[in-house]
Amino acid sequence: MSKFDEKASEAVVDYAESVPTSNEHPAPNKLHRGLKARHIQTIAIGGTIGTGLFLASGKTISTAGPAGALIAYVLIGLLVYCVIMSLGEMAAYIPVPGGFNVYASRFVEPSLGFCVGWVYWANWAVGVAVELTGISLVMQYWITSVNGVVWAVISLAILMAINVFSVKGYGEAEYWFSLVKVLTCIAFIIVGILVDAGVAGDDHIGVRNWQIEGAPFNGGFLGVFQVFITAAFAFNGTEIVGITAGESENPKKAVPKAIKQVFWRILFFYVVSILVIGLVLPYNDPSLLNESSKIATSPFTLVFNRAGAPWADDLINAIILITVLSAGNSGLYSSSRTLMALAEQGHAPKIFTKVNNRGVPLASILGTSAVGCLAFLTSLFSSGQVFNWLTNLTSVAGLITWIIIAITHIRFRKAFVAQGRNLSILPYVAPFFPFADWFVIIVSTIVTLGQGYRSFLDPIDPVNIVSAYIGIISALVFYVGHKISTRKSFVPLLEADFDSGRLTPQEEALSVDRDELEAEGKIGARKIFWKVLSALA
Repeated sequence: MSKFDEKASEAVVDYAESVPTSNEHPAPNKLHRGLKARHIQTIAIGGTIGTGLFLASGKTISTAGPAGALIAYVLIGLLVYCVIMSLGEMAAYIPVPGGFNVYASRFVEPSLGFCVGWVYWANWAVGVAVELTGISLVMQYWITSVNGVVWAVISLAILMAINVFSVKGYGEAEYWFSLVKVLTCIAFIIVGILVDAGVAGDDHIGVRNWQIEGAPFNGGFLGVFQVFITAAFAFNGTEIVGITAGESENPKKAVPKAIKQVFWRILFFYVVSILVIGLVLPYNDPSLLNESSKIATSPFTLVFNRAGAPWADDLINAIILITVLSAGNSGLYSSSRTLMALAEQGHAPKIFTKVNNRGVPLASILGTSAVGCLAFLTSLFSSGQVFNWLTNLTSVAGLITWIIIAITHIRFRKAFVAQGRNLSILPYVAPFFPFADWFVIIVSTIVTLGQGYRSFLDPIDPVNIVSAYIGIISALVFYVGHKISTRKSFVPLLEADFDSGRLTPQEEALSVDRDELEAEGKIGARKIFWKVLSALA
């Protein structure tokens, strides 16, 4: 680049920064569009890398065998990609806060929007409590003299501090959390391949663990089926990208770009990680047969130990602490935005619609945090049954949400065409319509209904049956209760609202992607380094 081009590009960047954006003089009670493209991209994939991969992946291999676990993660990964494509088409065109519960109310019926909104809010509100419990357990690994409640309170204070100042605080925190998780996965895959090849450690393993008795499939079809719900839990949270669109600086560019990269990142980080674990560790390893609730039994720790890394326990414990904080951060963010959207639709008290001058729904954040605290207290002062029910509620909430997103997208596309609109005006068009949506609906329904089959085996305990299906029961109560009280019917295709919540021409003109402008203006070694990390994450 010539000096003249450099100066010209820098002038463009300076001009863009000097132009007042819609965030500088936002309308009252409106969220600020403070999330950059790099935030959206890291949230899209980084939000899915969590304890489901670092801890629960070992149990999935011991349950279904290396090939069975791999098939389950590939199938659920494909399902998640279909969900993200469908949601991305709607979110890029109508980037509203709350995302899919708003779309369900607009394009299907208000009762379905009410149902998915409250189910999803409960999922993440209780999820915050689950993460607080997880943080206290992680810290007990290092410090046993401090009560776990203290760590939970400190962690909740940190999460609230991140979320109450600005959406950029959430975006930046999640960006760095995701980078750490991504780099850990890359290091793990490299080390795992070296261990399997005999370069690290004293044993050339190859495919030996796929040839032992009972492998590569353990338990047959039921073994694979049991892993589906675990894999679905591991991917839970990918749909948050649909909520972040409402606060993205440039959703028309950022959302499609993030979605197009999700498939390959799911393939790399999840599928390859499961493959490496299945190659290095035998499915009948006593450590994997453990419930994988301890750091020492994490498959990541076991693989690093086989490479001769005595510090693996401390490293993975630190990574899991970051992972749990990240999950709590995303949970508080997404549930507060969902609660705000419910309030704007009249499905929750109006106080939760209030937004402060920094564009933060403070009342929704405080309300969600309070519910999370109450849920956390049930794990301390009750018999534990209430908390188990609450956690079981969250285990299928993601699948129910995915089903409703697919149903909503079918109606969205049909209404779009019925109103004579051309698909070419959509910033992103989801491929494989409607087959991808039906794939999501069918597979997710089978897994949701079948995940509690063990509760029907002798001896049958009604409490276990209710516990296994409380998520479905809650969703039906929300839907039927709202349907009976309002008696509202399906939204006619020709009356579906495609205009409310879209960016105005002025907002589109002011939605300057400053990251791209800076990249065009001046790219030094430091910027190239961060650009590579952003691409990986």
